[in-house]
Amino acid sequence: MTSSDFDIRRIGGRIGAEILGVDISRPIDPAVVGEINGALIEHKALFFRGQSLDDAAQLRFASLFGELTTAHPTVGSADGQPNILAVDGDGVRSNRWHTDVTFIRTPPKATTLRSLVVPPYGGNTLIANTATAYRDLPEALRELADRLWAVHTNDHDYAEPKTARAAEHRRQFVSRRYRTAHPVVRVHPESGERGLFIGGFAQRLVGFNADDSRDLLRILQGYVTRPENVVRWSWAPGDLVIFDNRSTQHYAPDDYGTLPRLLHRVTVAGDVPVGVDGERSRVVEGDVAEHYTPASAA
Repeated sequence: MTSSDFDIRRIGGRIGAEILGVDISRPIDPAVVGEINGALIEHKALFFRGQSLDDAAQLRFASLFGELTTAHPTVGSADGQPNILAVDGDGVRSNRWHTDVTFIRTPPKATTLRSLVVPPYGGNTLIANTATAYRDLPEALRELADRLWAVHTNDHDYAEPKTARAAEHRRQFVSRRYRTAHPVVRVHPESGERGLFIGGFAQRLVGFNADDSRDLLRILQGYVTRPENVVRWSWAPGDLVIFDNRSTQHYAPDDYGTLPRLLHRVTVAGDVPVGVDGERSRVVEGDVAEHYTPASAA
């Protein structure tokens, strides 16, 4: 496969592109992988329709972009698959904007999601471009954001339990407590773009009280989720989505009633976020999650 064998078709004005003509269940030439990675950096989220993938193929594809993490720092993996997290809508729904696993010092570089069971309506995934959100900020607010740091933690009401299964998931989710300070504006390690690095795990701004933190984070988050910065993907069985976890947030609306929805998630290990001033993220509470990501020693 060469670059002339596939197309990149934008599906949003600011974020998202569909990749056509690539069978990701088969080996891909390294040059093509490089082009796909470049498209990922540019478009933030890439969509592959109707792929015939099993778990092994998803793992193989994700590993083209770097070393893999295990499934999650605190939640168990899919049976027999230590690198796969089952995203199951049966009683556990985390319908809140977030960037994956920002409560540790080295969040994932990228996330792949593969659909196994999708409802006939609803169950979409929304993905937002945090780099264009940053550029949308008024200059004075941008200058303030450049100097802010936020503490991210897994120990909050990210997924408020409504059932016994959800309560058990919550217990697992907070079985190890993590608190990490990240820059509110992260410099992308490959593109050099600045983006807002906040989302649902960002609970408090360093140096601000709880009320002021909540108000400032709400203002900044409002720019991330403006409609022009968001793409919505309607799942069909066999789809695979990969998004740059360093420059996006995502959200799965709880709008499909009691219908089943099952995705498999595989994440690529990332690096330590760096702020505008060159300062790197730091652990506030907990460990560096070396059981989760090979990037923990960075």
